[in-house]
Amino acid sequence: MTASSSDLFSLSERYYLPVYRPRRIVLDHGRGARVWDRDGREYVDFGAGIAVNALGHAHPPLVAALTEQAGKLWHTSNVFVSEPPLRLAEELVTASRFAQRVFFCNSGAEANEAAIKLARKWAASQGRAPAQRGILTFRGSFHGRTLAAVTAGAQPKYHEGFEPLPPGFVYSDFNDLAAAEAAMASGSVCAVLVEPVQGEGGVTPATAEFLLGLRALCDRFDALLMLDEIQCGMGRTGHLFACHAYGVTPDVVTLAKALGSGFPIGAMLVGEKAAETMQFGAHGTTFGGNPLAAAVARAALAELSSPQLLANVTRQSQAIRDALVELDAELGLFSEIRGMGLMLGAQLREAHAGKAGAILDIACDHGLLLLQAGPDVLRFVPALNIGDDDIAEGLQRLRSSLRAFVANAG
Repeated sequence: MTASSSDLFSLSERYYLPVYRPRRIVLDHGRGARVWDRDGREYVDFGAGIAVNALGHAHPPLVAALTEQAGKLWHTSNVFVSEPPLRLAEELVTASRFAQRVFFCNSGAEANEAAIKLARKWAASQGRAPAQRGILTFRGSFHGRTLAAVTAGAQPKYHEGFEPLPPGFVYSDFNDLAAAEAAMASGSVCAVLVEPVQGEGGVTPATAEFLLGLRALCDRFDALLMLDEIQCGMGRTGHLFACHAYGVTPDVVTLAKALGSGFPIGAMLVGEKAAETMQFGAHGTTFGGNPLAAAVARAALAELSSPQLLANVTRQSQAIRDALVELDAELGLFSEIRGMGLMLGAQLREAHAGKAGAILDIACDHGLLLLQAGPDVLRFVPALNIGDDDIAEGLQRLRSSLRAFVANAG
């Protein structure tokens, strides 16, 4: 007997730890930028699994890479060497233009944990006392849900109830270079961890002055510049690496999400300054960089690096921006539209503050999957290879959704 959507949803409520509030649909399969639920209803996907499915659903080259590797070797552990992760590391080092070494893991939080450990280990190797091994992060940031990563994210709502938090993090205001300088001048900071585009913090890009200024401050105070590109990297900004868009050379970059385009994988890329810091036994992972994940990530990286795909990101970004401007002119919903490439945020006006979730519910009813970045921002992170027809249809469903929201609000 086939279970109904309602039956399956009841199972999720019965067995899952209740840390999520999923919409009451059960997704079944996808193709490109479209997905279908168990009841056969079709949706245009403007969320891409929170910016993960960068090449859409069931992308044939990824399916082929996974299928081929699945018939050969799934897992070895890092006690042994296999070819797919070696090739992926080589390709990432070349593509990054700065890295010398790579550490593979399974998620963005793990990549950031590795970066935090690397920074502290590097500072210790320089003879710095524990009090001088602080890591500067920025309000509004999000770096993951593990205890150190959630502490690094300077958002109290994610800290509440998990105290005592690990010490050694210093917070400053995003895009405020003078405040960052003051924090680093104290002598307590050995590294800066920053998102070039804050994701959960409202889809807010760093200014070029800020990111270049952080590089200069790290040089001045002998600190590592570590960029969290977990959401904004791998083509999302219209550049393979977000740091390329800014012309900034980091010491560390963390990646995940689009790197595997749906298959779990994370990576920490390390430049010359700290490439030899982590020696035998300093860190490790059981599943990180397994052959399945690496094979899929290699196939994804080849496509995410292509000029044609990056050009598509820029073109479709403009299409979404133009539509949001038109909708604001009609409905008066947005105070600001911001972001880079296909990582865009539409800030709701004060009259509609806190209503992003309600808009997402209406959009789902109209066959559009959207995300939010906090209670006041609609977030658009579709597949980077999304085509014109899917963009047009998704924007039409967005128009219907927003008009329905305004009508209901009135």
